[in-house]
Amino acid sequence: MASAPFMNVHHLELFYYVAKHQGISAAVRHIPYGIQQPAVSGQMLALESNLGVRLFERVPFRLTSPGRKLFAQIEPFFAGLDGLEAQLRDADRPELRLGASELVLRLHIPTVTQRLRSRHPKLQLSLTPGYQVQFETWLSEGLIDLAIVPLEAKAQGRQSQLRLARVPLVLLVPKKSRWKSAAELWKQKTITEPLVALPGASSVTRSFQRDLRRLGIQWAPSVEAPSIEAVTTQVAAGAGLGVSLAIAEAIADPGVRALPLEGFATLDTGLRWTGGMTPLLRDTILELQRYARETWPDWATDDVLVEPKKAGRRKA
Repeated sequence: MASAPFMNVHHLELFYYVAKHQGISAAVRHIPYGIQQPAVSGQMLALESNLGVRLFERVPFRLTSPGRKLFAQIEPFFAGLDGLEAQLRDADRPELRLGASELVLRLHIPTVTQRLRSRHPKLQLSLTPGYQVQFETWLSEGLIDLAIVPLEAKAQGRQSQLRLARVPLVLLVPKKSRWKSAAELWKQKTITEPLVALPGASSVTRSFQRDLRRLGIQWAPSVEAPSIEAVTTQVAAGAGLGVSLAIAEAIADPGVRALPLEGFATLDTGLRWTGGMTPLLRDTILELQRYARETWPDWATDDVLVEPKKAGRRKA
């Protein structure tokens, strides 16, 4: 049985440059390492001899039919080598895709990122702002790795979660409002003030409405705001009273006052992620937990990150 033709990879690389630049002399000027024209000519003859076909006409230059077929096969590989080195270097950079509210990304994540870079100097962090419902969808679809979200229920499927803090809810009123406490408002037979709240599917609004029903109060939102910062803005503009989280940066506005919601449930806020635990993901979770304990010591939880046990060898 006849053996298959031997094709030297270096010969194929030289042929790629010859075919691409339409001739041996032109190829020599573009080959990214030093090689003389006679050496290229000799190796092209060796390649043609090994294959038993003529790959190109020399003068004027023209690829033969076998030459065109060979070039079509090797061109994608050699053409892709130019950017491959950079791609391989980038692949060595640990990447984490984090989703959180714009407020959290702007005010809190830079400190965490700086700490992470001390252990992961090549860190590539992708930050995605959005809302609670979006984060849940993006996690399920694998578009983000980790999200900072309210936690109302146990994680489902491949998702895992860790609580960071239990944040109180507050009622925002305009600065000159006659209301001094939420308890005074609950004494009204009918609350006529418009309610500004996050969308009905948000954890803040659902939790607030559950406790209103417990008190026997019906107070449906009149204004739906896309973020807790927008709730503050609407209340300051006189659109009504607003339910929000007791996060100073979110409710800081000279035009509003925050009334405590005594007896109302706090909102668990934490991390949710999908997939296995990587060193970068673990370090990020621990740094976020550390940051939460430093920033909100009265609200931070003592939850411990529990990693799945690795399967050990069975004893004989």
